[in-house]
Amino acid sequence: MKKIKHFSVSQKVLLLFFVSIIFSILFSFLFIHFLYKELYIRSVKERLIFEGKQTAAHFHYGSLSQDIKEKIEWYNLISPYEVIAVDQLDELHQHFPYQIDYKHLISQEDEKKLSSGQYVVKEGYVHELDRKIVGAIFPLTHEQNLIGFIYIYIPLAEIPEVFSKGIPILILFGLIFFVLIYFVITYSIHSIFRSLRTIQTIAKEISRGNFSKRVPIQTSDDIGELASAFNKMTESLEKQDERKKEFLSNVAHELRTPLTYIGGYTQILLDEAYSSKEEAKNHLLLINKETTRMQKLINDLLQLNELENKDMALEAEPIAFSQLILDSLELFAPALKKRNISIKTDLDDEIIIMGDMNRLHQVFCNVIDNAIKYSFENGMINIALYQKEKRAVVIVRDNGIGIPKKELDRIGERFYRTDKSRSRETGGTGLGLSIVKQIVALHNGTMKIESEEGQGTSVILSFPIVE
Repeated sequence: MKKIKHFSVSQKVLLLFFVSIIFSILFSFLFIHFLYKELYIRSVKERLIFEGKQTAAHFHYGSLSQDIKEKIEWYNLISPYEVIAVDQLDELHQHFPYQIDYKHLISQEDEKKLSSGQYVVKEGYVHELDRKIVGAIFPLTHEQNLIGFIYIYIPLAEIPEVFSKGIPILILFGLIFFVLIYFVITYSIHSIFRSLRTIQTIAKEISRGNFSKRVPIQTSDDIGELASAFNKMTESLEKQDERKKEFLSNVAHELRTPLTYIGGYTQILLDEAYSSKEEAKNHLLLINKETTRMQKLINDLLQLNELENKDMALEAEPIAFSQLILDSLELFAPALKKRNISIKTDLDDEIIIMGDMNRLHQVFCNVIDNAIKYSFENGMINIALYQKEKRAVVIVRDNGIGIPKKELDRIGERFYRTDKSRSRETGGTGLGLSIVKQIVALHNGTMKIESEEGQGTSVILSFPIVE
């Protein structure tokens, strides 16, 4: 079995083919023996019994005369059957042309059946003929008196003799069938493995980083489904590769800009190429700002990586959802006052959810922060909390700049920002909504964003409630 495991698929298929042929031959052999036993021998016995009954019916005389015995000898000459007529059972072996022991030919149980008027069918092997014979013994009666017995028998033909005419035809058709099966299986194997070799070749290209190749789908069978699944996997890998490259490019870009600022202003300070202490202080403040921004970027990346770990455990506890939202809003009172943005809330105080307080607080801080950043001055932010189908639904809606429809699907991707220049001014890393998305997913929640450019944006969050 261990050696078979190391066989190629084609070798396994061929092995299966030859094993099938062997079992087919074995089955044919057993089937022929079945036909021989169930059809041929049975038909011989039925015909033998019929002939025996017909023969026994002719003897309605009072005894087995010499005339009757002569008629039996004549019957034996013109019939394929052999008939022996005797007065007593123990005389059978005297008239039998072969060496057969009387005790083995007739048992005590057979004698009882014959005495009661029943016939007995017997099979035996005859060494002189080197084959089996089948016979039947019939009692002869006259006026309800037992006057003798007749024994009618016939040698059984061997299997080759019975099927002598059919075997060559069977062999011929068997060979034709074998050849046809061989070519069909060979063609099927070639067709299957041609597709598999194509997949193997393209898989090697993919391993080298070439994700542009696709497997041609020529059939709708399992191989076609495999090719389709392989192509979908390749497309997914291609998208992941593109996003990986984009991610690395974004990380490099996000770090390059502050490092350029830090390097440039550090060099000015080292060279003392500033006109006043105030200017030097501004340079230090800028260096500090960019350093802080890089620290935030790195922290966000580490946090996002942690959140994407499926084994991450949450410190879940019952949370009064409305109070969590209100606590998050308090942190933004200065920012709201600065931009003269009003808040309107409609919160269901009775909704309780299970979750990690700190993580969910981070979610709402991020969502509210974005709503403030991208709202117009003197605008309004609406926050609603209600229950729907055993879930808590939160809608945070602003009436700000909105998001173009073509960019909605990409919201939540790493480093993706609709207004890159403005995000930079506010210190955004482009990872905030990615973090939100992961935290919501960890709480078995959903996040949906609806927006119209120039009209505003709605962030819709839903979580399972505690009943």
